[in-house]
Amino acid sequence: MPSHGETVIICTQTAARCGVVGASRVDSGMLTKKGKYGLKALVHLSGLPAGQLAFVNDIAVANNIPKKFLDAILGELRNAGFVLSRKGKEGGYRLARPASEIKIGHVVRVLDGPLAPIPCASRTQYQRCEDCDEATCQVRHMMLEVRQAIAEVLDNRSLAAMRDADNDDFPVELSSQI
Repeated sequence: MPSHGETVIICTQTAARCGVVGASRVDSGMLTKKGKYGLKALVHLSGLPAGQLAFVNDIAVANNIPKKFLDAILGELRNAGFVLSRKGKEGGYRLARPASEIKIGHVVRVLDGPLAPIPCASRTQYQRCEDCDEATCQVRHMMLEVRQAIAEVLDNRSLAAMRDADNDDFPVELSSQI
């Protein structure tokens, strides 16, 4: 039995899929540092005047992101069409399209994979569970609801809306939970 304050992971998948320490990829439905840093970098770029470039080091320092990690993340964002880059002394990164056209859900999926907490609840990378009947599995049905709620927020929020959000309008009922 776990002691008070100890985290218990309940999962029907392998350790790597549940997010156990030491797993190579965390599929726990939690935003990874890669996802968080990618969003922070995009918010940073969205705050620049149109067409202005930002150096990787400037983005990294301003957002407390390790530069080497940010280099890799920006490469993925470039390959996915979210940012454009220019090399050289006058180089840097900028958004490839207006922040109002970039949906947060799309960015998270590119950087972190599916939004669903478990593979059998994913719409983009569905994997059948071997240990349960999906039609009657209460865990899957709950996780489908969770996935839908996450997608509802992230797929309907643009980078511009995220950038411009007033952080003082955070719902009171949620602030007591953090």
